[in-house]
Amino acid sequence: MKAVGFRTSLPVNNADSFIDFETNMPVPKGRDLLVKISAISVNPVDFKIRQNSAKDKVLDEPKIIGWDACGVVEAVGDEVSLFKKGDKVYYAGNINKPGSNAEYQLTDERIAGRKPAALSDAEAAAMPLTTLTAWEALFDRIRVNDSDKGKSLLVIGGAGGVGSIAIQIAKKVAGLKVIATASRPETVEWCKQQGADVVVNHKDLVNEVHTAGFQYVDFIFDCVDVNFYWDAMADLIKPQGHIVSITGSAMPVALNKLKTKSASFSWEYMYTRSVFETDDMIAQHDILNKASALFDKGVLTATLTTTLKGLSAENLKKAHAQLESGTMIGKLVVEF
Repeated sequence: MKAVGFRTSLPVNNADSFIDFETNMPVPKGRDLLVKISAISVNPVDFKIRQNSAKDKVLDEPKIIGWDACGVVEAVGDEVSLFKKGDKVYYAGNINKPGSNAEYQLTDERIAGRKPAALSDAEAAAMPLTTLTAWEALFDRIRVNDSDKGKSLLVIGGAGGVGSIAIQIAKKVAGLKVIATASRPETVEWCKQQGADVVVNHKDLVNEVHTAGFQYVDFIFDCVDVNFYWDAMADLIKPQGHIVSITGSAMPVALNKLKTKSASFSWEYMYTRSVFETDDMIAQHDILNKASALFDKGVLTATLTTTLKGLSAENLKKAHAQLESGTMIGKLVVEF
């Protein structure tokens, strides 16, 4: 089968930052689905893995990355019960296993969901990773429930892939009042389209939130940089509120700044369930199916903004360059 990968970590503008190659089609076992992929999405985690996973070394076999896909089940392992050959699925996969930048991929049935019928393959491929991340952050980490309707959520990085769908889920599913950060006219407008009640400029976050009429916010979802925004988040979080972050931390997080407010902090890492095969791993199957129903009803909408045609090293280079620029709005998909 055709695949795109890399043997060493190189800048995206290097000719060998991605290479086209042929490899054997994987064989499903146990709870594996063999998926014939029709479209993939590219996320920030992709370029971070490309930049760091093969530094100062050359891999014997090219590494295939990519964690978002839509496709058709081609074959199943002998323990599969949730899907059958011919089913259309969407999923974000497992970061420790070969990725979706290939014609075929194995994924565990417990982390795959039914493709939303109302979405095109490209639109569906754009949504699994960000939807799972936002859903888990809100409902598994912060543990938002019906009693929280009307409470405030600050989304730092509202126009990015995770921020975009987080605004939608928070507003349309959880019933929260959503404040999103954005600084450019086009990103401000995008956040409003996703359902944000208020959009503030992250360059002066505390004053902007106060000027918008909020002394404190009940919940904060950081999608940009936990260290850079930590002091602002500690100032803005409501006493007994909850902060969740999906960003890495280059230095210790000063949790003591939350002590007098008895505020809580959580990390959200979408791959926790798949990497550790947690007892509730199948929760991702359930989340994707719930989201699929919401996409089909029009409650949630796809955040796809850019589509490239064809699985190739050149298109993966273009996709990574776009994400590395830091100006991406919504999601970018490569359609096969």
